[in-house]
Amino acid sequence: MGETIIPFKNLHSREYQGHKKKVHSVAWNCSGTKLASGSVDQTARIWHIEPHGHGKVKDVELKGHSDSVDQLCWDPKHAELIATASGDKTVRLWDARSGKCSQQVELSGENINITYKPDGTHIAVGNRDDELTILDVRKFKPIHKRKFNYEVNEIAWNMSGDMFFLTTGNGTVEVLSYPTLQPVDTLMAHTAGCYCIAIDPLGRYFAVGSADSLVSLWDIKDMLCLRTFTKLEWPVRTISFNNTGDYIASASEDLFIDIANVQTGRSVHQIPCRAAMNSVEWNPKCNLLAYAGDDKNKYQADEGVFRIFGFESA
Repeated sequence: MGETIIPFKNLHSREYQGHKKKVHSVAWNCSGTKLASGSVDQTARIWHIEPHGHGKVKDVELKGHSDSVDQLCWDPKHAELIATASGDKTVRLWDARSGKCSQQVELSGENINITYKPDGTHIAVGNRDDELTILDVRKFKPIHKRKFNYEVNEIAWNMSGDMFFLTTGNGTVEVLSYPTLQPVDTLMAHTAGCYCIAIDPLGRYFAVGSADSLVSLWDIKDMLCLRTFTKLEWPVRTISFNNTGDYIASASEDLFIDIANVQTGRSVHQIPCRAAMNSVEWNPKCNLLAYAGDDKNKYQADEGVFRIFGFESA
């Protein structure tokens, strides 16, 4: 008999410091070489990460927002372009090499969610007033606006870009066709609000994290719930599939990040953390998981750090 392989055993996390206040969002570029972090300190930072490298990581600061940078996302087709959404009502497009803002648009409310269409042509932005705006990336102008009469949380396109998902405060996932944004389906997903959604990189599934502390896994073709992941005990704030679609990471106010096997639903590893987590995201090419939360130092001030798990040495 061979040894049972325990995934993620003996791997370490490294800490990255640069922000003055807590980090709300972390995201990898499409080539998996750079990580962006967005913070309450009104900046985003770009870090060049080498999976085997050590040494000081130089970062580029993206300055210009006048409020918290709540979420950011990279162009899925371009490794150096990144969009940021802020409470200052603007959405900005940046060149990660120069740190310069190339485009910006002012919308009607405080932006909290942002995501790219997988072909890189459109950006969807959700704000605190449950309004969805679709931007044409080339012109950087809104082409669609819709206000919903329920709480809209995280949003996502499917891989082919013809379906659009909204997670809602009613515990449902609203499935819309795209580009018409006509309703296709309402999935009764959870008994409490749905906060976050992730699309499996192989296009088979999507997962939903909820205030009921569960993560549900759905077959994207049949729109059926296949299983739930039950390790967390607090509202699930953030989830991410790894690049092969074999593992899903989820995090909440529990003091660990859970990594579960997508096929069995079983937890395979837990990464201890010191605070509630705001954002977890797997690298698109390898098993490095970036994560950021409400970490405080011993004086109870925001630490402004994020960490990456999956290195062979600390």
